[in-house]
Amino acid sequence: MSSKPGLCRGRSRGLSIIEMMVSIVIALLVSLAAVNTAMVFLASQRQGVGTTGSAINSASVMAALKDDLAVAGLGFFGDSVYLCNTLNFSLGANLLSNGAAFSPLQVTRTGQGDTIDVVFGSRVESGADVRLRAASDGTSSALESFLPVAVNEAVLLAPATPSNARPCLVRTVTAITPSTPSSAQILTFGNAGQHNAAVFANNPPFDDQSRVTQLGVLNWNRYRVENGNLLLERPLEGSTTVIARNVISFRMQYGVAAAAAGSTTLEEWVDPVDNALTGNAFAAVGAATLPRIRALRIGLIVRSPQQEKRNADGICTASDPANPPALWGLPAENLANADWPCWRYRTSTVVVPLRNLVLGQQL
Repeated sequence: MSSKPGLCRGRSRGLSIIEMMVSIVIALLVSLAAVNTAMVFLASQRQGVGTTGSAINSASVMAALKDDLAVAGLGFFGDSVYLCNTLNFSLGANLLSNGAAFSPLQVTRTGQGDTIDVVFGSRVESGADVRLRAASDGTSSALESFLPVAVNEAVLLAPATPSNARPCLVRTVTAITPSTPSSAQILTFGNAGQHNAAVFANNPPFDDQSRVTQLGVLNWNRYRVENGNLLLERPLEGSTTVIARNVISFRMQYGVAAAAAGSTTLEEWVDPVDNALTGNAFAAVGAATLPRIRALRIGLIVRSPQQEKRNADGICTASDPANPPALWGLPAENLANADWPCWRYRTSTVVVPLRNLVLGQQL
């Protein structure tokens, strides 16, 4: 059969150039919208992760502080008495405290943020003391009763009556002579011990009524702020760790009883400063002020790591400009930048009862 022109009407036809260009433009618009949505989502996700991370980090910091403060002063109390108005304490040949006033808990107020030093023993037995059977010059001690101490553990020698003129002495046990029915347990403090090598300006002998407490491993932790980072320092180990970043405020207050003798109830919160108006003197805690302390209030404000977008009017709304973050009515800190409302802030506070300071001096 022969074909005739015009009989094949089903012939296929391709896209024209105009149709192809329109398709490409539509595809590009869809792709741009998808990319923009993805960028907004990722930015929101980063902000959410940063805010959540700040909250988790703040909680971890508060937990670490609470654990340390709960045992502050362990080993430095005996018979309901704080044993050490002053302290002789060394690490190797280095004098860390050469008869200086001493407190196992000390907050120092600085411009960057408060610094807190916490000192405590590691042994539960540190809460009890034993008496010396004979006078000691600090090189060895004969004990009136058994002390479950081991070689390389630290002990504290304290005068029978706390005195500024008679410092306590930290020593490391290097040898132990067991007791017998007729002889005392003897602890020897050789120069090779961690806390035994230094020579102090004032190292009076301890008489036979002096006390010995078991410290185990002596811990000294310091929390302080530097360049917006909260640091945990361990001076006896020579280590420093960043435990929180973007710190806006790190402050503490003592919860104290009234100054009247026999007062035990927490009456007020005071800053770690001297206040001539109220008569409170807590810039340096000592024998007169330590018995008044019942608790410590800690506040931490951290900033989210990422700045958030301004609104359509160019105003930052992540935080309320009329309510800058602050602690307990103290002035707002570290908000000199006019853009501070572009960040979110996390405020964490905790109150820690200081059980060793309370029970260690309870009659």
